[in-house]
Amino acid sequence: MAMASSEKAAPTAGIFAPVVRLVRRSWLFVLFFVGFFVAWEGSVLVFHIPPYILPKPSDIVVSGWVDIDKLVYYTWITGSESVLGYLVAVTIAVPLGLAIAFSSFLRQTIYPFFVSLEMTPKIAFAPLFISWLGFGLLPKVIIVFLVCFFPIVLNAILAFGSLSEELERFVRATGATQWRTFFKVRLPAAMPQCFVGFKYAAINATVGATIAEFIGSDQGLGFYIQIVTGNMRPDLAFAGIFLLTLLGLAVFGVVTLIERFAIPWHISQRRAR
Repeated sequence: MAMASSEKAAPTAGIFAPVVRLVRRSWLFVLFFVGFFVAWEGSVLVFHIPPYILPKPSDIVVSGWVDIDKLVYYTWITGSESVLGYLVAVTIAVPLGLAIAFSSFLRQTIYPFFVSLEMTPKIAFAPLFISWLGFGLLPKVIIVFLVCFFPIVLNAILAFGSLSEELERFVRATGATQWRTFFKVRLPAAMPQCFVGFKYAAINATVGATIAEFIGSDQGLGFYIQIVTGNMRPDLAFAGIFLLTLLGLAVFGVVTLIERFAIPWHISQRRAR
């Protein structure tokens, strides 16, 4: 009877094992997070900080809940802009980075051009795109694309061009074709460095969308924060900022999850387990 009970408990433990590991890894962060907001709440009360300068977290939650419908809708708008721009950047940047890594002509022409553009603040182009294309979705997606594209393509160039010639010669000496060498050796070797660019771009995605909304928009969290700040409602501004943070964490978390499934053999993923 005891053996049957242990056999039933084993699959259950297996199901909840990832949750247990997550709790063990994140309890310190959760404790710090809670302590931060408790200290914030207490500091406002102790030092009598006016709410128009720094509202209490509890007031932010209450005010945000009252305006939750608008906040959720604007979060959806900013999230759509961020995800669309990010996906377009990945779709174009990875094949282009691969082409540049294998072409000496492109390395001598387009690659220096991309490096120069990476040093240019892409947000400086936002007023131009908005004046050309209006206040709709397209100019925001283009801005997100620009801030995501260059980290991805530059890391892809580095990733696909970093395989040593000795290893490539060894693989070809075994009789592997060029395509088999690419899919079995070069592509897996490039994926960790590619994900560096993917994650860096994921951090930039919501930043690009928000700043584009600051410059010219009639919806989105950036527009919302700008309006409520002008109306002297920092409580609602902080509510928008919190949702922006959660949105950015969600995009970054999805990319990190994909990385875990795509390269489980890499040392960074084995250490995270």
